[in-house]
Amino acid sequence: MNQESSIQHAVRAIQEVRAQLARAIVGQTEVVDLTLIALLCEGHVLFEGVPGLGKTLLVRSLARALDLSFSRIQFTPDLMPADVLGSTVIVQDAGQNYGFRFEPGPVFANLVLADEINRASPKTQSALLEAMQERAVTVRGQRSNLPRPFQVLATQNPLEMEGTYPLPEAQIDRFFFKILVRHPGLEDLVAIVDRTSGGEEAELVAQMDAAGLRSLQETVRSVAAPAPVAEFAARLVLATQPDQESAPPEVKRYVRYGSGPRGAQALVLAAKARALLDGRFQVGLEDLEALVEPAMGHRIALNFDGQSEGVTPALILSHALTAVRKARAWPPVLRS
Repeated sequence: MNQESSIQHAVRAIQEVRAQLARAIVGQTEVVDLTLIALLCEGHVLFEGVPGLGKTLLVRSLARALDLSFSRIQFTPDLMPADVLGSTVIVQDAGQNYGFRFEPGPVFANLVLADEINRASPKTQSALLEAMQERAVTVRGQRSNLPRPFQVLATQNPLEMEGTYPLPEAQIDRFFFKILVRHPGLEDLVAIVDRTSGGEEAELVAQMDAAGLRSLQETVRSVAAPAPVAEFAARLVLATQPDQESAPPEVKRYVRYGSGPRGAQALVLAAKARALLDGRFQVGLEDLEALVEPAMGHRIALNFDGQSEGVTPALILSHALTAVRKARAWPPVLRS
């Protein structure tokens, strides 16, 4: 399959999945598009928003539209790591001999919904670290690979809500995107009420299986990224670090620590997926800039001054972007 055919196939396949999701999800176009971009990059997603905005419905609908194995883990304060990963149990065979057998937990699925992840203790949240990074889990010294594709799609209530815990910094960094789910407007809210107060739930038809999704993920990685793309992402990451000379004054004043290498990696890979879905086989500067906030916003930690003065990661990234744009003149190929 040549490049043009690969692009057409990818665009058509995602359009079909998007059409299925539209049967269950009202509005939230940006949230759906960002989720599909993360899906094409096999990246984990953290959704943040108050209860009732359709975060869980989106993840469940995505699994139905893709014919992937799906599991849901309801995170609660008493949830233990074994409830997520699985445990070793004692078994007896026909010869009355005893042995040990590993019973996989709900994390062994293509799409894992970690619902209200910040209601569990940090110890239980950390149980996902190895799974999210290495696509494997280790229990009692036994390492087991997870099915591919494998993605954690977690929902989180705002931290100011009662009964929530902040996610460990190492885990936050493993999320490819953090997507803010905002309250619907008047028209969307009316449509939601009409759709949910009568009739049956929309029946979604699977448009892709695991093998098809893996093929699209490989296509994304083959999208061309001009040499300055990595430099742009790297400069942006450094501009978020308060100890760097290139950082703008706002970063040095309000940021405790900035994005690391995973932020640059996520930004470039997501830009490739965005370019592909736009029918292009080369990344442009607009692809990078459009995805800065979901790819890097959750990797910015504000210091006390930043928090007390109401500074947001989005504002910090805006200043960092301005500094990077001024640092050098980018070639026209990045703006195509």
